[in-house]
Amino acid sequence: RERQSSGINAEYMGGRIKNVVVWGNHSKTQVPDLNQAIVEDLPAEGFTTPVRTLINDEEWCNEEFVKCVQQRGAAIIEARGFSSAASAANAALAHVRDWFLGTPRGTWVSMAVPSDGSYGMPKGIVYSFPCVCSGGEYKIVQGLKPNAFTRKMMDITAKELLDEAKEADVYQDEAMGEAKSQN
Repeated sequence: RERQSSGINAEYMGGRIKNVVVWGNHSKTQVPDLNQAIVEDLPAEGFTTPVRTLINDEEWCNEEFVKCVQQRGAAIIEARGFSSAASAANAALAHVRDWFLGTPRGTWVSMAVPSDGSYGMPKGIVYSFPCVCSGGEYKIVQGLKPNAFTRKMMDITAKELLDEAKEADVYQDEAMGEAKSQN
């Protein structure tokens, strides 16, 4: 999805856009990030060009692109009049495919996985990170340097996930209390 929204002529670039990251929650606070994204074989075969260099518009990368990706589900519902469930199902299939068949060398995909504390995210929350996959295993890509804008957004989406976890704990405690009182 993010590759399709990147503002670069998708027909021309085809599948050559790599390493777009989506950090955090699958919600309106998700953080699509072009900071690491590249276009392969541009300007010539064997070369890569950073997507942000091609776009050359910080405001578009940090505002319009982010909003477009964050609001894509709502836009599909508005345009079609029904859920974007097919899009989500397709994303789930791609996730499983990459996990089991692996990611091409030098590329990664964004995957919602339990946090191990990478990038300062709280351990245990399910958070979308850039991952490489091989042999049915995934590893969170280390060493990326999110810019200040992206870092701030990453923290906002992590807070949202922590708040959701607290709310879920309340409901679980209530359900467990009701179950005990019925016994």
